[in-house]
Amino acid sequence: MKNNSNKNKKISEQLQGENLGRLVISLLRLVMAIAFMLAVYKQHWQDVFTIAGILILMFAPLVFNRTHIIKIPIEFELAAIVFAFASLYLGEVHAYYTKFWWWDIALHATSGLLFGILGFLLVYILNEHESVRLNMRPSFVAIFAFAFSVSFGAVWEVFEFTMDQTFGMNMQKSMLGDTSGLTDTMWDLIVNIFAAGFVSLFGWRNLKMQRHSLFDCWIK
Repeated sequence: MKNNSNKNKKISEQLQGENLGRLVISLLRLVMAIAFMLAVYKQHWQDVFTIAGILILMFAPLVFNRTHIIKIPIEFELAAIVFAFASLYLGEVHAYYTKFWWWDIALHATSGLLFGILGFLLVYILNEHESVRLNMRPSFVAIFAFAFSVSFGAVWEVFEFTMDQTFGMNMQKSMLGDTSGLTDTMWDLIVNIFAAGFVSLFGWRNLKMQRHSLFDCWIK
């Protein structure tokens, strides 16, 4: 009876967490929809384009889930939407990158940590799954997680460069004739590398010490 009660309690807490996550996602989508209509009304076409891209990113998980292309956990969906909202909407449209000097650093550090954790979990699941005949050392898992996170950081910098060159935006925060864009890119990559390295070393130490409970909790 006690086990069933604990099980029901965990299920109830999980459902409450999912409902809260979906509520936050719905509110962010509503805010972006209102912002899109205001940008169209004011004829701020660059903001219209940026917000339209954010809306596409926000509704993509919903399309994937309903068409059964891929089932995206609510935690990953919420993290991706919040990151898109903070980086593209608050950062670009409302110029948080220039209003707060630490905004860019905080976002790149967060993305480095999240992608490092995701890379770690991907390999850890393969390593621990009974149907997959792999037995990778903790050092290899850590190296993969580090490379996985840094690769996504590099792809993001390419995205910023592409948006600046194609649509005349200033995501790299460069001025005509100077090298501030290069400096911004390099600092972004450095912060990403440090964050990815922290997660990799932390995960490596836990695997070496056989502390698997932490990763089991994240996977669940």
